[in-house]
Amino acid sequence: MSDAAPPQSQLSKTLGPLMIWGLGVGYVISGEYFGWNLGLPAGGTYGMLAATLLVTVMYVCFVLGYAEIACAIPRAGGAFVYADRAFGPTLGFVVGLAQLVEFVFAPPAIAFAIGAYFNIFLPTVPPWAIAVAAYIVFTSLNIWGVKASATFELVVTALAVIELLIFAGATLPHFSVERFTADPLPNGWAGVLPAIPFAIWFYLAIEGVANVAEEAKNPQRDIAVGFGSAMATLVVLALLTFFAAVGVDGWRAIVFDASGAEVDKPLPLALAHVVGDSHGLYHLLITVGLFGLVASFHGIILVAGRATLEFGRFGYLPKILGSTHPTRHTPAAALVANMLVGFVALATGRTGDIITLSVFGALTLYAASMAALFVLRRTEPELERPFRTPLYPVLPALALVLALGCLVAVALTNAAVGAVYLGLMVGGLGLFALLRPKRRPTS
Repeated sequence: MSDAAPPQSQLSKTLGPLMIWGLGVGYVISGEYFGWNLGLPAGGTYGMLAATLLVTVMYVCFVLGYAEIACAIPRAGGAFVYADRAFGPTLGFVVGLAQLVEFVFAPPAIAFAIGAYFNIFLPTVPPWAIAVAAYIVFTSLNIWGVKASATFELVVTALAVIELLIFAGATLPHFSVERFTADPLPNGWAGVLPAIPFAIWFYLAIEGVANVAEEAKNPQRDIAVGFGSAMATLVVLALLTFFAAVGVDGWRAIVFDASGAEVDKPLPLALAHVVGDSHGLYHLLITVGLFGLVASFHGIILVAGRATLEFGRFGYLPKILGSTHPTRHTPAAALVANMLVGFVALATGRTGDIITLSVFGALTLYAASMAALFVLRRTEPELERPFRTPLYPVLPALALVLALGCLVAVALTNAAVGAVYLGLMVGGLGLFALLRPKRRPTS
């Protein structure tokens, strides 16, 4: 397999390390604004914190290993290409399908949040309609051009980061050890397991940086710098947000509203306890907080288009999905196809299950990518590796073990969604077995 894409599917090389940092943080930053607090009823403060620390170690080790193969093989397919090269087409297809599940199903979950958010300001417009409109707008922006998309992503990501720092600055002076440690393990340490998917939501999709490697000006340098700095930024923001939000009035205050209903807006709930819901700072958070959702929604749409494009290049999807727009040089057909799948997911109305489905795909990708790193080190020792994983083989081995452990934990606590994921993988593999003799990779 050649590392070069055919001319009709080539992407423009316009991204530098700052843009890649913006994309990496942007893919993930909505996880700091919503979703993670839903792990607290199961884990409590200590259980959720333990899950978060475990997942943070996994992601740091994973990113350091993943950066090596991303810099050595800068292709838009990311983990799919690495697995195909290390294990052959069958396992490569399985990993590529897992990547598609992650990247295609994460945006609908975020679109739900965007729709619900705007519905506060536009109560006569249904949230689903706002979610559909958001899909159309940001898919169109991605079709227009990667540089415009990345510039937009950098701006909204920077605003979202600044807002998280403002939130921490306003709440940390009110941190209470007594409240932070109140009812810390409502289900004992067993609560760590069901909290894991929500801890993963803090970092989900950071690996999407690898899928824009083909569009980096100097992928061997820019990916390593952008990837590493993005991960460091996210670790700081995740831990800062956790302590700042929970420490104000305990974990229950950022999960349940006044009526006792479970809600998914931890930061506004925490800040309202400090300044009240009529304070200007509260309204600033509500307004600017939208940028965190938009940054991740837009960013994952971008990277999902690249993942689908590579599947089309290999002939595992219709040929049109493996081509780029003749003048914009963006994966227009792939972006539109992903949007249509997103509409189907939106119609289910099951945000939590969609998040968990995406987590299944992500954990499969993490484990397989680390295994591919080990195989490629052995089978292609001559491959140019501008960035080499520090403390090899310890760090990638730790990432592999933790990813497999988390996958088992998520499967045990989400059997129904796991069955859906398994059905998708088995069905896809069956289709692959039928189509493979007729379709060969195009690169």
